[in-house]
Amino acid sequence: MRMHGAQLRASGDPYFAHPIEVAGILTEYRLDTAAIVTALLHDVIEDTNATRADIADLFGEEVAELVEGVTKLSRLELSAEHTRQAENLRKFILAISKDVRVLLVKLADRLHNMRTLHFIQKPAKRERIARETLEIYAPLARSIGCHRICSELEELAFAELNPTARNAILRRLDQLRNAQGKAVSVISGEIAQKLMVGGIEARVFGREKQAYSIWRKLQRKTVAFSQLSDIYAFRVIVDTEEDCYRALGVIHRTWPCVPERFKDYISTPKRNNYRSLHTTIVGPKGMRIEMQIRTEAMDRINEEGIAAHWRYKDKSYGFDAVAAQEEGGRDPLINLRHLVQVLEHGGDAEDLVEHAKLEMFLDQVFVFTPKGKLISLPRGAMPLDFAYAVHTDVGDRAIGVKVNGELKPLRTPLSNGDVVEVITGPKTSMPPDWRSLTVTGRARSAIRRHIRLTEKEEFVRLGRTAIEQAFVRAGKSLADVSLRPAFDRFATANEEELYQAVGRGRVAATTVLEAVFPGLKDSERAAAAARVRIEDGKAAKLYVRGGGMTSGVSLHFAGCCSPVPGDRIVGILQPDQGLAVHTIDCPRLAEFEDQDELWQDLHWTAEAESHTISRARITATVRDAPGVLGVVCTLIGEAKGNIVNMRMHHRQSDFFDVDFDIDVIDARHITHIMAALRACPAVETVDRVKG
Repeated sequence: MRMHGAQLRASGDPYFAHPIEVAGILTEYRLDTAAIVTALLHDVIEDTNATRADIADLFGEEVAELVEGVTKLSRLELSAEHTRQAENLRKFILAISKDVRVLLVKLADRLHNMRTLHFIQKPAKRERIARETLEIYAPLARSIGCHRICSELEELAFAELNPTARNAILRRLDQLRNAQGKAVSVISGEIAQKLMVGGIEARVFGREKQAYSIWRKLQRKTVAFSQLSDIYAFRVIVDTEEDCYRALGVIHRTWPCVPERFKDYISTPKRNNYRSLHTTIVGPKGMRIEMQIRTEAMDRINEEGIAAHWRYKDKSYGFDAVAAQEEGGRDPLINLRHLVQVLEHGGDAEDLVEHAKLEMFLDQVFVFTPKGKLISLPRGAMPLDFAYAVHTDVGDRAIGVKVNGELKPLRTPLSNGDVVEVITGPKTSMPPDWRSLTVTGRARSAIRRHIRLTEKEEFVRLGRTAIEQAFVRAGKSLADVSLRPAFDRFATANEEELYQAVGRGRVAATTVLEAVFPGLKDSERAAAAARVRIEDGKAAKLYVRGGGMTSGVSLHFAGCCSPVPGDRIVGILQPDQGLAVHTIDCPRLAEFEDQDELWQDLHWTAEAESHTISRARITATVRDAPGVLGVVCTLIGEAKGNIVNMRMHHRQSDFFDVDFDIDVIDARHITHIMAALRACPAVETVDRVKG
């Protein structure tokens, strides 16, 4: 109160009323003293002239650390609003990973701010705060199991962002309440009576689904309001875990259950420690009723999440991590640890927001390792997500997968109960499009990190070769000189950074040459280059691997000429895109005729010329006759070409043209296939298509 002084909130209330309300919310969850004190002090560093040292002196180091972790990060000098939100989330998650009380205080802070959101005058600001709440804070609350806080945050944000939809749902709920309100109490009594007859003591009550939950379900399932079966659900609270299953047996023997609507979250808890039995029955009066069966302890943990695990232990009051895992069956902070792992793999802040939403919003699927270990993943997860959930090294070396003992593509969505075995090989370069084969933030960030490291290595190699070629053309040797004069000129710290800048096309290799040899004349350079051409092969060569339409991150095959191993090739350096590989006769090379610094001498690796598969296209003009297309395809197959695509066009009464995309080994292989087709009487012409 002394530090906030005369500060006022948008409502006109004294500012210190806000931290008192936040502390009050946390007392409802019975948190420890340090957390309550932190709630009272959470804004003083940001909004007053108090410092961290002041708090440490008055309240101790523990409270000072917590207040520092909770302090809002609005002072970040970032241009775009969404970037600031992302950066806040990044720092916030790192603070949470040290102490979960930071998150609980922050959630209480956001909850009170949302309760008073209507006092803010600017609609745009209200919308921004509500959207941030819906996209960041509510999912964070759900991820640690705080269902009660999550539900209220969602409802308050929904009321601001889409009041029309919310009001429409509330009107439908009012109508339903008037029509079925009495039936709910009757059904509750009937269920309790049946359980009592079965020898089970239970507390039974009906609960109404929240408006925002209904809205999400209407969007996700594209069904009408009247088709929802769980607007009213009945919760059965029993004494023990054994009673849960006994109660389920009584209910299923009394009323028919709806097929495929049973879920056992007791034996396989959700990732946020939610535990309960779910079933849907056709109950009294023919109503479809969703039932949730759980113990008192499960119900408390499901509603309060991690906040339910504060208790006395060893004469002190605080979070009991051991008991939390025993009660919930898994680490209650596992979702947050996944997000921390995403951070550790680097990447920009906006990616983090995307991954955080994926981690926290999606439902889950349970799969098993071959040794029987249970792995929980978001619904829609694929084998690479599983591989990275097992271990980062397993994901990095994954080359294939067996699902339930059968080889499957890496794009296969995993289902509940699948046994997944990852096939690994040596650690190799990773295709950039593998990110599309994942849904979890952990897998995507690990793939992005792997690609980034590979990209850096390739650009360094590319830059070094470009500088070597420039030096050789000038009659100089890179081994005999120091590149230090170029470091200051191009603001690079070492050779690796200089090579990378050249490889990315940000610095021309010729300007590096000029920085090292400032007095080198053009006439000397031209004469030396002529000598290199006469001596043939003295210049450094960059060796290119084969393998379809791409070779690494910094090297790609130009679509205008579609080179394959065996073609004579040359490289054109493109700023920040790497090296485009062209055939030596590509018409586009004329555009770069006067830009010598962009040209790179390229050769295929021996491996590319003998052990890789590339895509080539040929076009044939074929006589129109029964069975002729089968003959042509057979000839291509006999020549060991694999047809991956075929397109017919320009069909006339006597002839038609057909394009074949064929996987081949090299240019000689294409020539062999074309020769086989030319020998066929039904084939009039055959040509290789470039581009």
